[in-house]
This record gives sequence, structure tokens and C-alpha cells, in this order.
Amino acid sequence: MLLRGQRAAPRLGVPGLVGSAILALALWAACSGPPPAAPPGAGQAQLPTTEVTLPDGAIIEAELAISSAEQARGLMFRAELPSDRGMLFVGSRSGQRSFWMYQCLIPLDIVWMDGAHRIVEIVRSAPPCGSSDPGGCPSYGGNANSVYVLELAAGQSDAHGLRLGDRLDF
Repeated sequence: MLLRGQRAAPRLGVPGLVGSAILALALWAACSGPPPAAPPGAGQAQLPTTEVTLPDGAIIEAELAISSAEQARGLMFRAELPSDRGMLFVGSRSGQRSFWMYQCLIPLDIVWMDGAHRIVEIVRSAPPCGSSDPGGCPSYGGNANSVYVLELAAGQSDAHGLRLGDRLDF
């Protein structure tokens, strides 16, 4: 029995129920906001590593950043970098490569090398960029042609006495 002004509920049937369920899920997803941010490092692919021997004989276990996606991510979102670890960026040819510290959480030493693995430039203790706008982050280095770039925990280039012209083995 219907009251005055009421309309009968439409009969949906199975196809109508499925469509209504899909619509309801779509509206729920659209209104629920963005997914929660993953914790730093979550879902980060495990990169292959190589040993980099410094002139003083110390060995750094360096993650290899070869693809453009790996290089773009670099050491972003890392809360720490042990003193015996690093990241080695491998270029396909010699060129001027500047780096920035956007979304990096820790200061880093950045060491540029030519094709013979000789150091051509060093930036010591590049600070994290606190800006949420990538355009607000300064660039570092890129003043000399390089093929390889090694990022280390801040202070490690001084701790190991790295100097221009030194050769690293990897």
C-alpha cells in the first residue's frame, strides 16, 4: 500500500542490482579521499648492489640506480643511510648531471666521477630540501662532465679523505 505522494520503489532485478552496487562502490571510492600514504621505503623495489672501494680501502655497498625511474627516486624518503652504504647512479654517457634533495630526509655527500671512475666534483653534506614544491629545491653539482655519481651519508667523503682526482673501484 502506498501513501499519497509516495511512489513505488523501482524493481531492479539482478542487472539493476549489479549496476547499483557498482555505482555505490564508485561513489564510496570517490568520496573516501586519497589512499593513506605508504610509510617511507614501503613498496620500494630492492635494487641490485655493487661494492665500491674507496681510495683508503673502505668498501661501500652501493645500490645501483640505472633506469631513469630508479635515478629519479634515488634516496628519497630514506630516514637513514648507514656509513657503509650508498647509491651509485650509472649514466649511459658523459654529461653534466645536477642533483637536488627534493623529498630526501637526510643530508648526503654527492660524488661525481668520469668514465675512468675518477672524482671530478664533490658536494659535502647537501641538506634535505624542506620545500613541498620541487621548484623550491636548489640543485647541486653538475659543473663537470661525469658518467657516475655516488651518494653517501653526509660526512663520509671527509671521513674517507675523498679528493678530486681520486679513483674509486667498482
